[in-house]
Amino acid sequence: MKQTRVAPRHTLLTSALLLALAQPVCAQSTTPAPDTAADQERRPGAAGEARTLDTVVVTGIKGSLTSSMNLKRDAQGVVDGIAAEDIGKFPDTNLAEALQRISGVSIDRNSGEGSRVTVRGVGPDFNLVLLNGRQMPTATGGGRAFEFSDLAAESISAVEVYKTSRAATPAGGIGATINIKTARPLDNPGTHANAGIKGIWDGSDDDLPGSLKGSSVTPDASGIFSTTTADGRFGVSLSANYLKRESGSASAFVASGNGWRPFIDTPLASGEGSGSALPKPGAPGSENITNRPGPNDVYSMPQSLGYSVNSVKRERLNSQLTFQWRPVDNLTATLDYTYSQNKIESMRNDMSVWLNFTPRQSSWTPGSGSSTLLYDERYPNNSDFANGTGKSAVKRENKSVGLNVDWQVTDKFNLNLDYHRSTAESLPDSPYGSSNTLASAGFYRAGNIIDFSRDFPVLTLLLPNGQSAIDPAQQLITGSIFRNDRHHAEIEQFQANGEFQFEGYSKLNFGVATTDYENRSAFTNVQLDTWGGATSVNDYPDSVWQLAHMGDFFNGVSGSRDPRFTDSFFMFDFDQVRQLAEDAWVKAGKGSREDYRANFDYSGAPVPGSTANRTVGDSRVREESKSFYVQWSNTFDWKLPVNVAAGVRYERTKVKASALQPAPVGIDWVSENEFIIRYSGSQFRELDGDYKYWLPSLDVSVDLTDNMKLRASYGESIGRPNWSNLNPALSVGGQARFDGGGGGAGNPALKPLESKNFDLSYEWYYGESSYLSVGYFRKKIDNFIANQVSRQSPYPDLHTPSGGNYWNAAIGAGGCAATDRPCIRSYILNTFNGQPGVVRTGTNANGSPTGTISGLAGDPVLSFNITEPVNNRADTLDGWEFNVQHVFGESGFGLSANYTMVDSGLTYDNGRLGTQFAMTGLSDSANLVAFYEKGQWQARAAYNWRDKFLTALGDGKGSNPIYVEAYGQLDMNVSYAVTDNLVLSVEGINVTDETMRTHGRNKRQLYSYDQSGPRYMFGVRYKF
Repeated sequence: MKQTRVAPRHTLLTSALLLALAQPVCAQSTTPAPDTAADQERRPGAAGEARTLDTVVVTGIKGSLTSSMNLKRDAQGVVDGIAAEDIGKFPDTNLAEALQRISGVSIDRNSGEGSRVTVRGVGPDFNLVLLNGRQMPTATGGGRAFEFSDLAAESISAVEVYKTSRAATPAGGIGATINIKTARPLDNPGTHANAGIKGIWDGSDDDLPGSLKGSSVTPDASGIFSTTTADGRFGVSLSANYLKRESGSASAFVASGNGWRPFIDTPLASGEGSGSALPKPGAPGSENITNRPGPNDVYSMPQSLGYSVNSVKRERLNSQLTFQWRPVDNLTATLDYTYSQNKIESMRNDMSVWLNFTPRQSSWTPGSGSSTLLYDERYPNNSDFANGTGKSAVKRENKSVGLNVDWQVTDKFNLNLDYHRSTAESLPDSPYGSSNTLASAGFYRAGNIIDFSRDFPVLTLLLPNGQSAIDPAQQLITGSIFRNDRHHAEIEQFQANGEFQFEGYSKLNFGVATTDYENRSAFTNVQLDTWGGATSVNDYPDSVWQLAHMGDFFNGVSGSRDPRFTDSFFMFDFDQVRQLAEDAWVKAGKGSREDYRANFDYSGAPVPGSTANRTVGDSRVREESKSFYVQWSNTFDWKLPVNVAAGVRYERTKVKASALQPAPVGIDWVSENEFIIRYSGSQFRELDGDYKYWLPSLDVSVDLTDNMKLRASYGESIGRPNWSNLNPALSVGGQARFDGGGGGAGNPALKPLESKNFDLSYEWYYGESSYLSVGYFRKKIDNFIANQVSRQSPYPDLHTPSGGNYWNAAIGAGGCAATDRPCIRSYILNTFNGQPGVVRTGTNANGSPTGTISGLAGDPVLSFNITEPVNNRADTLDGWEFNVQHVFGESGFGLSANYTMVDSGLTYDNGRLGTQFAMTGLSDSANLVAFYEKGQWQARAAYNWRDKFLTALGDGKGSNPIYVEAYGQLDMNVSYAVTDNLVLSVEGINVTDETMRTHGRNKRQLYSYDQSGPRYMFGVRYKF
């Protein structure tokens, strides 16, 4: 009988935080005080005056919003931003979560923390991120997305989001270019210092089992020091941050890689959709089907269902050291070094069932794109109930050193020179690799019933007659995977920019740049496919299998307490059981100890005694770009002041790519339909690419009144292909057929996405810190990248026996039909045994000869259907942005709200099969921020919402869509200034404990259901 269990609750702390938010309202009537935000210098409003960005002393929420408003108002083109509330105090503790407050910006979350950004429907890989105007490398896998969670917010002074393209902006962002700015000592004369510490209590950690649970409270400490000499000639600043966070999550999932297989009763000519075992109407078993899909309906069945409880431990270190020297008034040199390190350790325990697409009873959602609501599958022979674990770690490290010289040559001519070298690296940080799986199973699953009709799937496990509970005595280790991923990226960049001012408001900006970007991605994979059991149940004491209940780890989730939910499973210690498995494997003489360890040799060298399936890959891509630009701008005092900026940028990029891949050396025909590809050693494959673009831009703004502005912008921009698409490695797998094989490769000759962008906006600045704006944008994007299949013969020395001399002899002298492969095979083995390439080994139960027939020189070269990315689509994306920011006089209250609507023709048709192309990341979004700031109190509540969006195409069972469902999150913070120097604060992230869910062609087709829980921070900050 299942025990009664009470899950921890977080509502008490949430209520306390809500109560704290109410406190400033009470204080308003009893303690009137002037605003704590500094008075902002008024912008000149006279017609025809050229605007320059004001230097403002920013403190507090209102000051931050005012500074961001002024950035938008004075910028060329459409620019939004966020400014620090004070030195060392950014509005959000996470940069991505701060950016999502900007209209058109949405974020992806990882374990409940903001990580990457989408801008105006354009995904993270096609938004360019700069640090102080310098392009930063990324080492986040095969993409170009910047990982914002690696950077602490405390050292950031501002973030600028350039939504329209400009000639002076480096190429690479078609959604936006995001410039992260750090504090400079000469910008803040004098000596400044502050230090803060927070205690982080992650509510999700409380729901973890003891073996995964971390510390109840973890630290987040930061400090910043800045000083200048009395004459203002020299300055130095140092900032540092150390964060440790221990969190948990619980998930239900149909795993990517083992996703939903699509079927249709009338398969496509390519064979896609074939193979369904679902009884047709009127056939035996059809009486057990409710709402069966029609003959032309696409319907999907799951390959697996699993649940997991996960622990993540993060340890992040950030620091920046900056020196500035101004030997004369018109020359400033800046030398800076930025460092970040993020260590992430992950542990998990899971339970899962593998399904065979043969439901005994089922019910279905309506229409094409259907999936099961009820799935009942039984097995004549008991199948496995899988329980797994994983323990892995990665370390991400970023380093950047740069030198900038700014020289005001004359009153009218300025020159800026900038050089930096930056690296980003992601490495395994565990002897067991960057990711792994150690699977166990008991073979006592007689069947299972799965209810997909609600958000949380309910699994009922059926045990054999006479067995009432899962049994540790029948448990043993089955398969295992130990994988290492290593990513290294390096940028060396030089930029020279100049500005020459003519008479009046006319000026010319110009510049040249060279960027050398190298990216390397390597992996090793050690896999034992012993899914039926690696050794024996006797190799594992019953005591290592600890009974647990998965429902305990979902807090308040409907369905997790359903009495039908069979949530019993076995947890086990990764280190202990891995060692037992390794010992048993070696003792049984089945392989070496290295078969249960990650491989840190990326060369593919053989491992003596190993019987594991070992694969390696090593991709190296180098982009060398050269660019120059010119831009002319002027302000015309016509009936209305008109500001014009017109420019063009030239970009030339050369791509060189190489990849280490296994070298195929032969084809062995081992059974009627199996042609095995034989490998020996490795080889490098080298390809290259080249492209050049002229990118014009035009920005026009009209000052309708002193407080109203109308803008129009046109510009062209490019977004470079992902590194994974440029990887030239060619993979053709281990098996072919008589008519050829299949495989996949990258394409270094890909062109970048090219976007023609048009923007129109209206802005009304009706108060010191208040404004309203409406904007329309449209992007015509060419060169979208999609996969295409072509017939190729990439290995001229790889010969197949199909159609060769022996094959033709069997058809001629042997009298076999050209399509009768059993006859052909038998003739060759019986007639040519012992001759080159033919080895007969015996006779099978049917009396047919067994053995191997190998391809020989002179036989046909094996051809493959190769899938590779190509540029082949174009479409448009357009949308609207609405912004309002309002401060209610001297009351201390204010709000900021925005809503973004995005639309595109590149959507996925869930009701059909075949190749489709759709834009990922496309969704509407909204933000509402309410704040109070008066006297000693400061409070803010921020709600962010993002509508449903397509996140991926492909789940391991085909090009199937995966959607992230609409998600909203409420964050709050309250601070109290005890003195002018000492501030106490409390913050809450996801205080209402929202969950995230992904689905497929319809909402009931679950891919994942994740609960990450709320997070609270209690802090103190002291300004010296």
